[in-house]
Amino acid sequence: MNKVIKTTNAPTPIGPYNQAILANNTLYLSGQIALNPLNGELEIETIPNETHRVMKNLQAVLNEAGMDFQHLVKCTIFLSDMDHFKEVNTVYNGYFEDGFPARETVQVSKLPMGVNVEISGIAVK
Repeated sequence: MNKVIKTTNAPTPIGPYNQAILANNTLYLSGQIALNPLNGELEIETIPNETHRVMKNLQAVLNEAGMDFQHLVKCTIFLSDMDHFKEVNTVYNGYFEDGFPARETVQVSKLPMGVNVEISGIAVK
């Protein structure tokens, strides 16, 4: 049986999807963008600030499921411009202690609400 995971500590979905679905011991995290869950404002002043907000949103959903970044086994990073790759990596790196999940990073032509960074993931407990 699948369990919907949702928290007010991450933004409310902007479309017909859930923040995450827990299926057995696997958590499928929908992509997060840099929406502040407290005021609904985008935090996209700089790529590092935007990436921190995305990671904090992912962390909130992971925590709601009783997990943290060490449970992530796979991430997908979507960028509006591959020139942001280095700055995103610098911030992303700071959220992991013991190694990293598998990952791909792709440049896309457009992201929701005109953001520059979106990250989704799969975690296992």
